Amino acid sequence: MLNKSIKSPVNIPVSKIHPFEGNPYKVLDNDEMNTLICSIQEQGILTPIIIRPIENTDEYEVISGHRRLHATVKAGMKEVPAFIYAVSRDEAAIMLVDSNLHREHILPSERAFAYKLKMEAMSRQGKRTDLTCGQVGHKSRDGVSETESGRQVQRYIRLTYLIPELLELVDEEKIALTPAVELSYLTDEEQYALLDAIELE
Repeated sequence: MLNKSIKSPVNIPVSKIHPFEGNPYKVLDNDEMNTLICSIQEQGILTPIIIRPIENTDEYEVISGHRRLHATVKAGMKEVPAFIYAVSRDEAAIMLVDSNLHREHILPSERAFAYKLKMEAMSRQGKRTDLTCGQVGHKSRDGVSETESGRQVQRYIRLTYLIPELLELVDEEKIALTPAVELSYLTDEEQYALLDAIELE
């Protein structure tokens, strides 16, 4: 285990790097990924990934760069340049969420699990998130979100209680956020019954 962060990139074997457990952002084998793979094959990794040492091992966990790591493996490369930050897992979770929230296209499910991951990490660090505040427009404290109110963050987190099939319909914009939040209070059995009714229609 490193006792300090390395501010210059170093080449790390991809076999020693693991995705962040519970990463809320999807890594898809789509056209964008194919383009990234071709770019890496031609030019290499232009932006190093960010990783953290896994405690009591000689292996690492990704903080930022899951897509680049996946593309590197697909491109057949054995090493990837990386910045190493010796941070706790909760600190890494917050960094992971924040490094991706600026992306142009984030699915509701990704935002939901990202906010949940960050809120839980902040809670374990003893930071207040104040997501119980009922005031419309109230900003979540300590940075759960810099752009959305505590109530809106809480609404997104409610989506994590949906069954996967209904959550997929939310991502596909077939169910809007407000009714999706209401559906999240149903039991799994009730949600599956509703899904059956939707499929029959």
